[in-house]
Amino acid sequence: MKQSNDQGGSELHRILCVVGARPNFMKMAPIMAAMAAPGAALQPKLVHTGQHYDVAMNHQYFQALGIPEPDVNLEVGSGSHAQQTAEVMRRFEPALDEVQPSAVLVVGDVNSTIACALVAAKKGVPVIHVEAGLRSFDRAMPEEINRVLTDQLSDLLFTTEESGRDNLLKEGIADSRIHFVGNVMIDTLRLNLPRAIATAQIALDAGRPGFADHGYAVLTLHRPSNVDDPVILQRLLETAARISMRTPVIFPVHPRTRATIERFGLSHLLDRQQILLLPPMGYLEMLGLMKDAKVVLTDSGGIQEETTALGTPCITLRHNTERPITVDEGTNTIAGDDPVRIMAAYDQVLAGGGKAGRVPHFWDGRAAERIAVIVRDWLRARG
Repeated sequence: MKQSNDQGGSELHRILCVVGARPNFMKMAPIMAAMAAPGAALQPKLVHTGQHYDVAMNHQYFQALGIPEPDVNLEVGSGSHAQQTAEVMRRFEPALDEVQPSAVLVVGDVNSTIACALVAAKKGVPVIHVEAGLRSFDRAMPEEINRVLTDQLSDLLFTTEESGRDNLLKEGIADSRIHFVGNVMIDTLRLNLPRAIATAQIALDAGRPGFADHGYAVLTLHRPSNVDDPVILQRLLETAARISMRTPVIFPVHPRTRATIERFGLSHLLDRQQILLLPPMGYLEMLGLMKDAKVVLTDSGGIQEETTALGTPCITLRHNTERPITVDEGTNTIAGDDPVRIMAAYDQVLAGGGKAGRVPHFWDGRAAERIAVIVRDWLRARG
């Protein structure tokens, strides 16, 4: 829907932008800013589905990233994949009817992404997908199903790396709908890097002054394939404990991961002087931790990208990645959950600093600007 411009200029196209989980916030922040900029001829409206519902954590991210307060908050909360997806759909439809946007813009691969894309597509509202075409080729990952289906529903697809276009073309998406624009997460990273919280300050606040003064590793774990299996989780924690004997480990513990560690009776593996357990970190804190780490061990997709942009060696604790450019051009090494492979990758980091990598094309901090221009011109062409 077009909205008249109060400043007397051309009409604005209203874009309903959807966030649901914390990874979405880093992607949406620069998009909202670019669409609200003078000359963009767009009017972004923000919907927060509440898929991640930690009030304090959400506020911390919104405040740190300068995201405006949501125009609509659906407050969906937790549930199984089916329950959460269905509830987002049920609550999003009335919001869509009320706002009557020219298009719905979704990012990433969380349940809110597919849910809102499906509602919009069925109601004839164009869908724009940012971070399209990423594939792990592992249908056991719920996110992979969300990615494939969202792309099939989308009218305009923005990719972060060239492999995305190849994947989409193979799946029958018309080339004219695909645009390689770069990575909006890196827009956010570049903008906020000067504001990153120093690791020394984080350690001091945690009551461990000097913990990271001579180098450290960062560990993050949250994927069900890693944290819901007691054998795999024990294997990964034992490996982290081995690494801590040579390099102090900082481990911001996801609430779900903390619960499974306690449930499986594995807390003793982390009860070591050289492992610093932290609560979930805000964006600026995580940025500081990654920036100065010797190595990051993670099962997060976004962190694979961020470490590549920062030039920090990354060891991915998964058997695949939907972001192959982080391996082919960046600093990422895929190690799975095999302690031998993990330790071999870690030893390479200690011996030679790990993969140097390079920053991929268009990861230049201007992806959101390119998106705003393409969306504006595309909507104008549609009339």
